[in-house]
Amino acid sequence: MTALLAGSITALVLAGGRATRMGGVDKGLQLLNGTPLALHAIQRLQIAPNPLLAACAINANRHLASYAQWGFDVWPDTVPDQPGPLAGMLTGLRHSKTSHLLTVPCDAPCFPPDLVARLAVAFEQPGVDIAVASARDEAGILRRQPVFALMQVKLADRLEAYIQGGGRKVGHWMSEQQVLEVAFNRPDDDPAAFVNLNTLDSLRSLAAHSDTLSP
Repeated sequence: MTALLAGSITALVLAGGRATRMGGVDKGLQLLNGTPLALHAIQRLQIAPNPLLAACAINANRHLASYAQWGFDVWPDTVPDQPGPLAGMLTGLRHSKTSHLLTVPCDAPCFPPDLVARLAVAFEQPGVDIAVASARDEAGILRRQPVFALMQVKLADRLEAYIQGGGRKVGHWMSEQQVLEVAFNRPDDDPAAFVNLNTLDSLRSLAAHSDTLSP
């Protein structure tokens, strides 16, 4: 039985980046089989309903009305200059009305549908600030997937201080917290579940192999 209570998690889809490697488009609004990537991420979270999940929201800094039409809260960065995914995380921590925040990027549409449940188990152990997914790379080595993270909302002040001090790296900030890695390396886990789409070509390639998106 998990230590977290029903309704204790807000899920935030991170779609507030500049997407420079994708030509500067608004990545969260790019279509995958007719569905914008950010909305696809929310739908992915809803494949396996979980009582721990209270709400879903989107972190975006452009085209806010387009995101809002889906009926979910849209939260722009609370700090200026779009300093990366940490800004989105801080935004979620500041806005969330639950005790924990889950973050997922909009550009990794194959993430495991049971992500919430498996990360939540980490909080059965005392002292955990953040549970973060890890998966095997092409060489078979487990690597952290730091933007797939479930964290305590009370970390907001620590994160804001880190950003205000010039910090921008998710991994470095997490190294200062009590982090527990959750390995997604079961035999039935998709080894490409956490691969992200950096280019429009990679998006088109995934769309051409839509069976990859099966849960």
